[in-house]
Formats: sequence, C-alpha cells, structure tokens
Amino acid sequence: MIFSEGNQELRALHLPTENPLMRIATAHSLLALLLCWASACTRTNTIDDARLRNADADSANWLMYGRTYDEHRFSPLGQINDQNVAELGLVWSKELPTTRGLEGTPLVLNGVIYATASWSIVHAIDARTGETLWTFDPEVPRARVANFVCCDVVNRGVALYRGKVIVGTLDGRLIALDEVSGTPVWSVVTVDTTKPFAITGYPRVANGLVLIGNAGAEYGVRGYVTAYDAETGDQVWRTYTVPGDPSLGFESEALQRAAETWRGEWWITGGGGTVWEGIVYDPDLDLVYFGTGNGTAWYRALRSEGVGDNLYVASILALRARTGEYVWHFQTTPGDNWDFDATQPLMFADLEIEGVPRAVIMQASKNGFFYVLDRATGEFISGAPFVDRITWASGLDDKGRPVEVAYAGIEGKIVSPAPSGAHNWNPMAFNPATGLVYLPAKVGTQGLHTPDPDWVYDPDDVNIGFDPDYDGPLNAEFGELPPPSGELVAWDPVQRKVAWRAPYPVVEGAGVLTTAGNLVLQGRADGMFAAYRAGDGTRLWEFDAGTGIMAPAVTYLVDGVQYVSVLAGWGGPDGLWNTPNYGPVKPGYGRLLTFALGGAAPFNPPKFGHPDPPTPAIEMVASPAMVAEGRKLFGANCAGCHGDNAVAGPLPDLRYATADVHGQFEAIVRGGARADLGMPSFGNRLSSEQVRAIQSFVLSRAKASSGQPQ
Repeated sequence: MIFSEGNQELRALHLPTENPLMRIATAHSLLALLLCWASACTRTNTIDDARLRNADADSANWLMYGRTYDEHRFSPLGQINDQNVAELGLVWSKELPTTRGLEGTPLVLNGVIYATASWSIVHAIDARTGETLWTFDPEVPRARVANFVCCDVVNRGVALYRGKVIVGTLDGRLIALDEVSGTPVWSVVTVDTTKPFAITGYPRVANGLVLIGNAGAEYGVRGYVTAYDAETGDQVWRTYTVPGDPSLGFESEALQRAAETWRGEWWITGGGGTVWEGIVYDPDLDLVYFGTGNGTAWYRALRSEGVGDNLYVASILALRARTGEYVWHFQTTPGDNWDFDATQPLMFADLEIEGVPRAVIMQASKNGFFYVLDRATGEFISGAPFVDRITWASGLDDKGRPVEVAYAGIEGKIVSPAPSGAHNWNPMAFNPATGLVYLPAKVGTQGLHTPDPDWVYDPDDVNIGFDPDYDGPLNAEFGELPPPSGELVAWDPVQRKVAWRAPYPVVEGAGVLTTAGNLVLQGRADGMFAAYRAGDGTRLWEFDAGTGIMAPAVTYLVDGVQYVSVLAGWGGPDGLWNTPNYGPVKPGYGRLLTFALGGAAPFNPPKFGHPDPPTPAIEMVASPAMVAEGRKLFGANCAGCHGDNAVAGPLPDLRYATADVHGQFEAIVRGGARADLGMPSFGNRLSSEQVRAIQSFVLSRAKASSGQPQ
C-alpha cells in the first residue's frame, strides 16, 4: 500500500527517482540515435508478413513472441546442447530500475534486443554488450492505473513489423515506435479511459494488422479484441467476447446466441471475458485465436442468477483475421465459478493422432486439463489432467465438458487448483524432435471461494464478489493435502500423459524455451535459471539470477555465436501477495541476463531487502480490537501489493517503514502523497480511523517480527 515502486528502490540502485536516461529517451534525443548508429542497430524494414510466416527459417533472430506463429518456442540452434551446456556462462547482465515483475519475451533482430519492463517501458539493447541504445517510457499515469490492475504492472513484450516496435501500455494505448530511435510513429487509445481497462499482454501482427486485447474483468469491464492497421494505427475491426445490453442490440449473431446463456442484468458490470493474453495467428487458415478470462463477478451465482454457461467467458475463440468474424469457440470451464480463465498460451502443431494427421491447437488450462482441439473447427479431440489433485471436476465428458463436482453457490468451498491455476500465462514450448510439450505446472494449490450474497457492483473497486466476512461451513472436496508444489512437466499430447516431471523447490516456474540441442531452459521463483535434457528431464546446469524469474528465455545468434537471454524480476499476483507456502521465493532488482558458452562475466547483483529484523519506528497506542480491525483492512486493501500479513515481496516492506513514513501515513494512504510512484489514494475507500487501524496493525507486525513482546 505505502509507496509502490519508489525512490527507496531507485536509491538502492544508485539511480535518481527521475532517471535522466529515461528523460532523454522519452524526449527521443539525438543521443539515443547516436548510441544506436554506433552499434549494430540498423533500419531493416524487412520484418513483413512473409518474413514472419517464415520465421522458423531465421534461426539467428527471435522475431515474435513465441518465435514462430505456431508458438513452439523451439529454436533450431544447437551450438549450446546437452553435451556442453555445463560450460554456459554469463556474458553480461543489465540492471533495470525496478523491483516489479518482469514477464516479457525479449525479441531479437540483427543483434538488438527489444525488451519490456514494468510500467510498459521499452528498452532497445545491444545484444553484444548490454549497452542501452534507447529507452521509451510511455509515462503511464501510475496512481490511476495501479488502482485498477489486478496482477502487477507488468508487460509481456512487443511486436516487430516494418521498422516499428509495437507495444501495448498499461493504461490501454497501443504505440508504434521507430525501430532505430524509439521515437513514436503512431499511438492509439484502445480502451474507454473512464473504465478500469489495462493492457499487460503482447501485440500480435496478423497479415498487416496488429491485434491487442485488454484486462480488467475483476473491476467490471466488457472484454474485446481490436485489430489496427500496422502502418497507420487506424482501427479495422473490434470483436466483443460477451454480449452487451440486449436493449441496444447485438453486434453479431454469435453474441446474440451467447446472450441466451446469461441471466439477470450481467451487462451492468460489463460481463468480463477479457482477452489479456494468448493471441495467436494461423496464416494458412487466416484465423486468429485467443482465450478469454473470467466473468464479473467471479461467481455465476452473483452475475447470472446461478445458471447458464455464460458464453464466451473461459473460452477459446477463433475469428477470421481480416474481419474479426466469429468462426468457432470451445469453452474450457462453462459458467466459470473459479476464476479459471482460458487465457493461457495457445500452441499449434500437426500431430498424428490414432493414425490420422490432425492440425491441432493446444492449451494447458488454468483448470488443470490439457486440451487438444482441431484448429479449423474447434472440435474437441482430447483432454486430460496434467497435474494431480484436481478437485473441482472429476474429468471431462466425450465433448470436453468438465464433470463438475464443486459448485460455488452461496456457500464456502475450497477447491484445487487455486485461482492462479495449475498453469497460467507462463509460456510453454514444443520440441518436434521429442514430440513433447514443456510447461510450468503448479500442483495442489487451493482456492477458498465464499461468494458474497450481498455483493453489489462498485465501479470504483474490485468486483470479484468474494465475501471476506464469511463465517459459514467450509466444504473441501478432498482430504488433508500436502503443501503445493511446482514442477516442469513434459506432456505427450498424442498419448495424453506426462512423459516426465522435474520438481523444483518452489511453486512458481517461469516460461519455457526448448532447442535442437536437446535442451529445455526455465527459470523459477527462487531465482534459479536451469537447463534440462529435453528427452528425460535431467537437470544439467543452473545459474542464480539473484531474483525470481517468471519470463521465458530466448536464444539467437550474433556473429555466429549462440546466446541465451532472459529477464529476471519477481512479481505478479503471487509475488506481490508473497504467497505463504510457495517456497523460498526471491524478490529483488530486475535485470536482463545474457549467456553463451565460455561466458565468465562477474555477477554481483545489488542486495535487496533488510538483513536485520524490523524495529517499530514509532510508538502507537492501540487496543487489540483496533489492531484486529487493521489486520482485516490491511488484508482487504493492502496485502495484494504489500504482502500477506505485511510480509512484503518485491515492494517496500511496511514493517520497516520509517518514522517519516509513519508521520505521513494518512497523507500517503488517503491523500495520494506518493501517487507519482504508483501508490494510489484510498481516500474514497478508507476513513481516517480505518487508516489509523491499518497503521496500528503494521506497527504490531514490526514489533512481532522484531521479537518484542506484544
């Protein structure tokens, strides 16, 4: 809650709050151009549709999010392989001025890396040296946006097209930058800025169009995907994912049919179904595919009178790329009650299934099932659990519909997986040599669901519909379970089973890369970046990146040498919440690391956190009842950023707040004194008395953590 990503962090990096480099880059100064011209950066204008379609033949570069349109994240490079990967070493590391989550896939073109960081900042970096060529800061209005972003101020990457670097920003803009200088070419607002939309996902280029979705279902919006002309930024089409107000008519027959699966006045909250991740394109079929998120509220009992499939939430949809016309859908979790978005990565493959060649699209869903569908028709081919301990459904029927056993009516339920899913946005990879899909999986996470029968839509607050005061019975569909765990899973999509598992000591694993060198590379929340043998999962090498890793690695050639680069930066909802029992996670300062065989660069990351226990900065008289009220208010308003029970992850740990901070406590929380750092004002949510109760709880936690008697 108190100051989001502020001057404390930047001082620790020996950078001023107003970073001069960002000021220079934002103004697109001559210096940025000179740095670029002095490096390998040259204008190519050759990233056109033909080159994107043939990206697999370009092993030297990483031209789009999944490297190729099929999203395999497979590199044909084999210089680094299972025989010599032990010689892999650091070539350079570049510190980034953030402690927030870094989730992006860097793109690489002709020796230049284009990477995004928190707050939608774009960096162009010389792949040989790690030198910054230019930096573009879109100057997202931090306080306004941070108030309506559920899952950290992250960005997952850019698109390259005809000399432009295209990025979606957290406040809903789509911006095309000049590839050489970072100067904006065009910018368009893709959302209604009076509503709590955000963009964290990557843009997808499809035959001259740029497609982008958005987030915000937790706050009450109506989801959609929009296509823009890549040269001009002009809107070409927009397709909504859930029906709107019937009295205004429906935009398509598909939405009219969808409306038959809803009840009540769902359109007042927007309905949800946002497309916040996972847009892919098949140029052969000229179809665009994406998954949709949860409804608003989470629980069907609240948003749709407890009935209906609520199309097209928690669904995979296919549209015609040129027009946005609906082609087919497959709903992974009908009437979703569990926040089981279907926005996880989608992947194409041509597989022989039961002796028949099939063109398929695949997804390892949040809900714990791995789906294989016909990508031309959406026909269900197969589905099977890829993790143990799925308790919300007993399986899938012959049409792929789940056989649900745990329904979230107006009663408390504990189910597995948790809302964070058995697999979330973190990319998976497919190796054609092994025929296996590699993905980060979370096993045995548990979600508490207590729908609030008195919930009313509030446009100024989160709209999950969860009742924090529920005191009724809690029903679990399982017995005593061990703590949750994480693992790298190698899944056989033809045999529909796990080929091997590689457990790790944390729950959260990063996105995945696989190569022709018989390797799988993956980071994880404790900061370890590891290489596994693709055939059997043997761990062959690892490196401590100094902070947790969520992002996937990429690999490419520069001057004939194979490099591997990965963004390290711990955050996201579980990172900010600092989820208990998720293992020895490692928050810290973000960085981009680059490796090659024989690399031996020194690595001394700056220390993060506090070596000593906290000491209460001030004395405050508070009754046990006041502290208890503060605990409750902290959990509802502050823990999502400042950690469960005030034990912080990437953001400032409030147990260590100074006397100066405590002196400004109300001015910060209610008055927005640190809004420019991303700490929004809670003046419309919390009274002065409530803020004082929260402060008493924070001080009590400092005292408890210091070992002082309470």
